[in-house]
Amino acid sequence: MDQRLQTAYPGQGTAGSLSAQRNRVLRNTYWLLALSLIPTVLGAWVGVSTGIVAAMGTGMSLAVFFIGAFGLMFAIEKTKNSAAGVPVLLAFTFFMGLMLSRLLAMVLGFSNGAQLVMTAFGGTAAVFASVAMLATVVKRDLSNMGKFLFVGVILLLVAMVVNIFVQSSALMMTLSVIAIGLFSAFLLYDIKRVIDGGETNYISATLAIYLDLYNIFQNLLMLLGIFGGDRE
Repeated sequence: MDQRLQTAYPGQGTAGSLSAQRNRVLRNTYWLLALSLIPTVLGAWVGVSTGIVAAMGTGMSLAVFFIGAFGLMFAIEKTKNSAAGVPVLLAFTFFMGLMLSRLLAMVLGFSNGAQLVMTAFGGTAAVFASVAMLATVVKRDLSNMGKFLFVGVILLLVAMVVNIFVQSSALMMTLSVIAIGLFSAFLLYDIKRVIDGGETNYISATLAIYLDLYNIFQNLLMLLGIFGGDRE
């Protein structure tokens, strides 16, 4: 019966198969994304407890971040089709949690630090839920957004590195607001790619969405620390 239906309507079987594959990739991506929070939190806890990142100093920690992050991302892309892909991704998320510990320690130094961290987490979750819902209803092809968003991230990264040495609070706040908007747009783009079948590997998809959420959380936490931090 199924074969006769596919013979009479050959496009329907193919469309159904593609839809099932995309849903499977999206489902696996969300599961792995949720799993990646565990090593992220663990890495952040180790960093805050030991103060290892803060002890490195600005220059050393920046060098470690770039070497470690890009090295692990390269390893993820090389292993994404093998059994080692998931462990390498989880190692990357542990490292990113460790690198986040310096900012977390600073915010937790406020009397309302724990509340600020939870607010940033809740805000990031709200952004994710809203954007994920939006991605399911947007019918327009967003593939052309990628090149513009990538250029925006490069310019933002350069400006942030410059500000590490300039130490301008006004510029830092401006860049954080821009980063939240930019990575929210990137989040929409990355989720839509999975929904539309542009990304078929759930490990690569998880890496992209994780980085979007990581940057949204980091910059939201930075803004909350600046405007809402209470030292009393």
